[in-house]
Parts: sequence; structure tokens; C-alpha cells
Amino acid sequence: MQGRLSAWLVKHGLIHRSLGFDYQGIETLQIKSEDWHSIAVILYVYGYNYLRSQCAYDVAPGGLLASVV
Repeated sequence: MQGRLSAWLVKHGLIHRSLGFDYQGIETLQIKSEDWHSIAVILYVYGYNYLRSQCAYDVAPGGLLASVV
């Protein structure tokens, strides 16, 4: 199910993947690392100025580092 933020991103042509909602009903998104900065700036300009949390983990030894926001 797509949430309000994901629908807003689609409306503005911003590429992402909706991962659903966490246990508190907060929408979670997957954004490619190369798109992170531009999406963060656009969200900030439109009033999304609160980062709830961020962490990272290794996908595989010597592989990608996944950032969870």
C-alpha cells in the first residue's frame, strides 16, 4: 500500500520504492544512494524537515552499505 509521502514523491517524479509501514504506521521508503541528496533537498523545500531516524548495515561482506532512514 502506498502512503501519502510515496504518492507525493510519485506526483513529483521522484524515484523511490515504498516498503510499506512500520509498527507505528510510519511509511518506509527505499531510495538509491545517488538520489538521496536531491530527494532530501526537495523534501526539505516542501516542508518535510524532520528525519525520524537513520542507521546503516552491510548488505554483504564487501558489498553495498544500506542506509535506513
